[in-house]
Amino acid sequence: MSTKQVGPNSWRRNLAVLWFGTFMAGIGFSEIMPFLSLYVDSLGRFSHDELSLYSGLAFAASYLVTAIASPLWGKLADRTGRKLMLIRASAGMAVVFILMGLVTNVWQLIGLRLLQGVFSGYISNANALIATQVPKRRSGQALGTLVTGNVSGALLGPLLGGTLASLFSYRVTFFITGILFIGVFLITAFLVHEDFKPVAKSKMLDTKGVITEFGNAKLVFGMFITTMIIQAANNSIVPILALYVRQIMHNSPTTTFYSGIVAAVPGIATLAAAPALGRLGDRIGADRILIIGFVFAILVYVPMAFVTNVWELIGLRFLIGIANASMLPAVQSILAKNTPPHVTGRVFSWNQSFQAMGNVAGPMIGSVVATSFDYAGVFISTAVLVVINLTLVFNHTRSMRKARRMNID
Repeated sequence: MSTKQVGPNSWRRNLAVLWFGTFMAGIGFSEIMPFLSLYVDSLGRFSHDELSLYSGLAFAASYLVTAIASPLWGKLADRTGRKLMLIRASAGMAVVFILMGLVTNVWQLIGLRLLQGVFSGYISNANALIATQVPKRRSGQALGTLVTGNVSGALLGPLLGGTLASLFSYRVTFFITGILFIGVFLITAFLVHEDFKPVAKSKMLDTKGVITEFGNAKLVFGMFITTMIIQAANNSIVPILALYVRQIMHNSPTTTFYSGIVAAVPGIATLAAAPALGRLGDRIGADRILIIGFVFAILVYVPMAFVTNVWELIGLRFLIGIANASMLPAVQSILAKNTPPHVTGRVFSWNQSFQAMGNVAGPMIGSVVATSFDYAGVFISTAVLVVINLTLVFNHTRSMRKARRMNID
């Protein structure tokens, strides 16, 4: 039922290939975001309310389906191998994005965004494949490095997408994105190596059986909840970020430019800090890195509510990027070290489902808080979310601290 051990350096080659694959996937997912609502507007004559509704549906559709579909793909990954799921996801995304460039009405676009969620799973399966191959003592460093691929691609994507849409058109940009995913499909199919012995369907564990395989089920499920709250906190400020920049810049004509910087700077910090924090977590414990990251995030989010100029906000957003670099990679490292290899696919797919739920819940929370209070209130509510997460993680990782003390003694 388990993956065979590959050569001692195979995981390094796979890490390099999958880093590039997740980088390209990050570009592909993010490069359409700057103009998705404008593309919706080009598909019909809509009122302001209709445009807001349809744009919201188009944004949220893929995340909702991802939350539902990921566990199903994760179960199949544990039976057939993670490489096959990587090929399935990249090929499916290539077809979906090309079709998005051919739609003639908004409902076709929303339907394809739903289908995009069905073909989710490239990044979660990349994490699962590396987690099953890398030595446990190096998992923090490897997963921290892998996350920088997606982050750097997501940083470059909006700039590339906006440029392509300006030079060509929205539709051509979708076609180019589809071609990018064809490239991801090809490098995955020919360069990723996984020795995997298929498992008979009759021998597959059901959900209850998977849970019984965990040495510490409370810790694993605690990390799922942690992932969801991390994503909710990170995305709660997305709906109001540009509006907040406009407010503190007093409607300056350079608001759009600085909004882009404010949105991008956390990713730059995460890209720089994640590998180093991953290595540190391998030495001192990923749970310690996670807790330190939460404390640091609380200390950064609160002052964001009281900034008086855009440079203060940019500086604090850079610091929150460092905090982010300590969060999801640490969670993934904890999951990798506490999950048997033959159920890793399902565990990481379940984690992706919780991540998708956080992606949906975060903007909703931010919008409600901004409407009920003001933009600054969103940063305070985000800090409260992180406090809740810190409390939960401190409780869930108690066993890790106890085991570490016993080893010292």
